[in-house]
Amino acid sequence: MLNSLSGRFLILTTVFVMLAEVLIFVPSIARFREDFLLNRLERAQIASLALLADDMLAEELEAELLENAGVYNVVLRRDEMRQLMLSSPIPGQIAQTYDLRMASAWVLIRDAMLRLGDRDNQIIRVIGEPVRDAGLLIEITMETEPLRMAMIDYGLRILALSLFISIITASMLFLAVRALLVRPIRSVVGYMQRYANAPEDARGIISPNASVTELREAEDALLMLQTQLTHALKQRERLAQLGGAVAKVSHDLRNILTSAQLFTDRIETSDDPLVRRMAPKLVGSITRAVSLCESTLAFGRAEEPAPTLTMVDLRDVIADVVASEALAVGDAEIEFGMEIAEGMTVRADPEQLFRIVMNLVRNARQAIAATGKPGTILIAASQSDEEWHIEISDTGPGLPPKAREHLFTPFQGGMRKGGSGLGLAIAAELVRGHGGDLRLKETDRTGTSFDIRLPRGDETF
Repeated sequence: MLNSLSGRFLILTTVFVMLAEVLIFVPSIARFREDFLLNRLERAQIASLALLADDMLAEELEAELLENAGVYNVVLRRDEMRQLMLSSPIPGQIAQTYDLRMASAWVLIRDAMLRLGDRDNQIIRVIGEPVRDAGLLIEITMETEPLRMAMIDYGLRILALSLFISIITASMLFLAVRALLVRPIRSVVGYMQRYANAPEDARGIISPNASVTELREAEDALLMLQTQLTHALKQRERLAQLGGAVAKVSHDLRNILTSAQLFTDRIETSDDPLVRRMAPKLVGSITRAVSLCESTLAFGRAEEPAPTLTMVDLRDVIADVVASEALAVGDAEIEFGMEIAEGMTVRADPEQLFRIVMNLVRNARQAIAATGKPGTILIAASQSDEEWHIEISDTGPGLPPKAREHLFTPFQGGMRKGGSGLGLAIAAELVRGHGGDLRLKETDRTGTSFDIRLPRGDETF
């Protein structure tokens, strides 16, 4: 219990209340000592009034008055004259003199603490002002033992009262903390444990209801975390299922395309000029499709094949991409442009570079076609001493905010309705495999531009 939040709060509350009581006790005991001495002065003054009323008092009556006042003698100064009013034998010498007329709070506290710590019974002289202006000053001598015992008794009563107050206060705070903090925290922990044991169970998702602002913020944060994690787990499960399905489809599709590839080999021997001219492109497309199926199978095993780097004629690769996408334009008014120097070569895997550029160009073509307006797609390339840059820009409608937020995330960064968002994710992964970087350069209502950066490094092969 002591290691719990409420237990420690109980201990701290008790300690702090006792500390506060100590700070109250010190001036209180000093005040008690001052009142005790003033009371003795007042009682001594009352006893001296009997002498003023009757100049001759019996020794027995005088001794009784002094005993009732708790002093040994009384000196009263009236009209600048110091007069010994009552007296009795003093059992010792006067140890100290205390003047209460001008004593500061610090002096009263200091004298009270010293008196509590001093066990010796001493004779002291106390000076004060008479009540009701009965003189200039009154002076008494008395023992310190009754004063010290009265202070100890008062201190014990204060201590008992302080302990009682601290226990009641700490108990009330203990119950309040358990109701306002501990129970809501345990509820949050319970939700966390249930969710950890069964993330798919919706009953483990917290329903924020705390009235304390900080706890409500914690519950809201936990709700957001659980919601996002649940979505991610479901997405991961769907991806795993999709990966298995794609792997199966790719396996069978690869076999079908392999058979088609055998037929295209025979088409190349045709005497028809048109067939002979189109056959290489058909062969190239089927070869890429077979390669893509094999890569998809590898992707289903959570690994993209490492690129086979060679020096590739960039203009040839881009021309193949443009020729392939131009066939898919249909009725749309889309123009393709290339700004690539003749003979410019880059270090890349030709098949993977084709896939990278094709995904970006296809996204641009589909975005322009969706608007129903004419558009242009431009592929430009440049180079520096450190890297090559391939920029694909279009005059489409730009990327929506959601697509920009999850641009390279599979199944979340789709740029059109119904899109899977795999194109950019695959392109980014292939570029990283080359040691490069794919980034969104700019996007607005006038179009979008992507920049592919490939490091040059050692170009000797």
